[in-house]
Amino acid sequence: MKFNLGCQLSYQVDSWSTFVFNLRVVETNYQKLLNELLEISPDIEIDEYYSPFSENRYFRLNVPANTRLQLSYWAKVEMSHYYGDPGTIAEVAPADLPVEMLHYLYPSRYCQSDRLLRLADSEFGHLEPGYSRVTAICNWIYEKVIYLYGSSNPHTSAYDTATERQGVCRDFAHLGIAFCRALNIPARFVSAYAYGLEPPDFHACFEAYLGDRWYLFDATRRAPQNGLIRIGTGQDASDVSLSTIFGAVQMQEMKVFVEYLPASTATSDEIPQLTTKAIAIS
Repeated sequence: MKFNLGCQLSYQVDSWSTFVFNLRVVETNYQKLLNELLEISPDIEIDEYYSPFSENRYFRLNVPANTRLQLSYWAKVEMSHYYGDPGTIAEVAPADLPVEMLHYLYPSRYCQSDRLLRLADSEFGHLEPGYSRVTAICNWIYEKVIYLYGSSNPHTSAYDTATERQGVCRDFAHLGIAFCRALNIPARFVSAYAYGLEPPDFHACFEAYLGDRWYLFDATRRAPQNGLIRIGTGQDASDVSLSTIFGAVQMQEMKVFVEYLPASTATSDEIPQLTTKAIAIS
């Protein structure tokens, strides 16, 4: 399964400013980067940083004042998802987790799992542990929280979303992560390009560590899970911000696109679609 994807961003930079971007796709066991192109106008030197822990690909730009900064990114990606049997995927007790997963059990800035312990236990504590319980968390969020543009802001946390019962993809992901961690399930935030998302935009979802790998979940149900192409992961959105800006800057334009490239022998199982299968992309 192959995709063309990318974005175009435009900023008016009023004072000397520093940008840190995280918008390029990563390579994983199931996500292969075939080609990519990054164009920046004016021509500015970039400093690149690859995080060996998260695999995120950051780059920094230092932009002089009174500049119109334009950035264009294009990539061709091949996906080969791992599909697991939801009925056989179990939770892993903290005592048996790989030590590098323990980091994703802790409360974080936007995912205050310690403040949601009672709610998580009352709603999901009685359920059979495993993939089905994380699915139940996603079902609860989808049914109880209204997806509403403009209903949250950069300070909105999982606790706020659980209280106010409205939000966007970022808030749905944070709440899913917080509920999982409250139940001792490692969970992490995922930023992604999303095929079929309307209107086109960057997307947020989450992964839970079950069995022996990370499985993908999206409580919004606004895009096919096998049409999500990963950009970055972190404890929450603060780790994977698409752009962090230091300076006086105004965004003027943002466009995002994802195109599915069907193979001549494509089957219905390959075409991006909503699915009940357990999907791993990392």
